[in-house]
Amino acid sequence: MPAPSLPGPSREERRARAAVNALFLTNGALIANVVPRYPEIKADLAIDNAAYGIAIAASAAGAIVAGLGAAALLRRFGSARTAVTGTILTALATVLVAFAPSLALFAGALLVSGALDSITDVAQNSHGLRVQRRYGRSILNSFHATWSIGAVLGGVMAAGAIALDLPRQVHLPISAAIFAVVSLVALRFCLPGPDSDDAAPVDSSPGASGRAGLRPRTVFLLLALVAVAVSGIVVEDAGFSWATLYLDRDLGASMAVAAWGFIALVGAQFVGRLLGDAFVDRFGQRNVARAGGVIAALGMGAALLFPSVPGTIAGFAAAGFGVATLIPAAMHQADEIPGLRAGTGLTIVSWLMRLGFLLSPPIVGLIADASSLRLGLILVPLAGVVTLLLAGVLGPRRRITG
Repeated sequence: MPAPSLPGPSREERRARAAVNALFLTNGALIANVVPRYPEIKADLAIDNAAYGIAIAASAAGAIVAGLGAAALLRRFGSARTAVTGTILTALATVLVAFAPSLALFAGALLVSGALDSITDVAQNSHGLRVQRRYGRSILNSFHATWSIGAVLGGVMAAGAIALDLPRQVHLPISAAIFAVVSLVALRFCLPGPDSDDAAPVDSSPGASGRAGLRPRTVFLLLALVAVAVSGIVVEDAGFSWATLYLDRDLGASMAVAAWGFIALVGAQFVGRLLGDAFVDRFGQRNVARAGGVIAALGMGAALLFPSVPGTIAGFAAAGFGVATLIPAAMHQADEIPGLRAGTGLTIVSWLMRLGFLLSPPIVGLIADASSLRLGLILVPLAGVVTLLLAGVLGPRRRITG
């Protein structure tokens, strides 16, 4: 039975929202503390761009392998406990990355980290949707904005550690301990009871997941939404995997300055997500995505055509701002595809979009080894073009009712 309409969220619901925000913060910060250390790890292990790209892709491979198992864990342990346990184990995996003595173990640590992160991601989004249903309005973008805050925080922490010559074997265990404790505190304030207490309505009518789910139009919509989400992922991965390396090795920035390419991308992404709901309310998700695609394509395209350290940092910022709302928009639209049972479209798109993290790093690495990293990063403005072409599958944002 739907929850009755209330004048505002209860204290319990406000505290649960803060707890979910804390989980998203820790998720972004843990990963972002590792990313600026990648060039140092690459140099210490003496690996080329192609091998580096394949190692980075191991994280996505782990996520794809483990992603479909998240549902069973949620049913068994609940979304809140699964999210917090996943966060703590992900934190431990970042420590393994710090101490990896070989390419194989580096890739293995990233494989484990990616698998754990995918489970954490599903669980924290699941609990966030539970809180959102209690609120009776959309708050999903705010959670993703908080993830961006965490990513900026983690990037700044890493840049500071690098500037202070703090070894990664010291820096990463410290960050892991901090954010594991934050997640444990957050668990205390998550919504109590089983997730089924606030489950979204499911269409259980005969044939609800039958032939309608196999229609060519449904398949096209799913694939188009995956492509839109992957466009956002390609841009994110460029910031995570290549921005620091490109600014450091190709443009001659110091390591401390090079870290700001990644920080600029996630910082601008945060601003875009913070403003996203208001933009969508006024202009519609389709137009917001199209405008974002243009901003990403022109901003990063100009940075690659006229390379400089300040221009490249600005280009990554433009790309991050442009794709800020793509992944939440694709997830929301997938969950509303006619003919699919509730949650089916969301699960499919969430799982398949991780192909972007799997394929993007080795593709960029292969292009970089064959030509240059500057040419490999052409995938970023191309992602903006793809967004512009496929944004028509997105519809206007609809108000969520309790």
